[in-house]
Amino acid sequence: METKLSHLKDDRAIMVDISGKDIIERYATAVGEILLSDLTIERIKNGTIEKGNVLVTARTAAILGVKRTPEMIPMCHQIPITGVDVNFSFHEGTIAATVEVRSVGRTGVEMEALTGVSIALLTVWDMVKSAEKDNTGNYPHTAIQNIKVLEKTKGSKTN
Repeated sequence: METKLSHLKDDRAIMVDISGKDIIERYATAVGEILLSDLTIERIKNGTIEKGNVLVTARTAAILGVKRTPEMIPMCHQIPITGVDVNFSFHEGTIAATVEVRSVGRTGVEMEALTGVSIALLTVWDMVKSAEKDNTGNYPHTAIQNIKVLEKTKGSKTN
């Protein structure tokens, strides 16, 4: 059985028409983490990174990433984002980012949540790269990993 791909028509890329879908409350949560040295994590906690407050900057970047997702992912629709919540948690050797996105629209917000997490973690890396670089110019501790959707829901129909 062959599956028809919805973003292709006669070997051309298309944006799927969602005009017939109901306007529904939608929600998605995505997570990811960045591995860092213990010293860098302590410096982030203590606010001693030279570039400034890492998590405030990363939170702002995540929100902007959510809002600009259709500009970066070709087939994503522009949708009305009604809320974004960005949180960070510290774990052994990592900082985890969680991005929750809410919308009232015709399509889901998981791509926006994934983009928000990705941009947040890339911003953390950018803010701490001088602290993470070793004497050969490499980043032996730094890696972004485990980016995934934790939850995706759709709620009640709106009028």
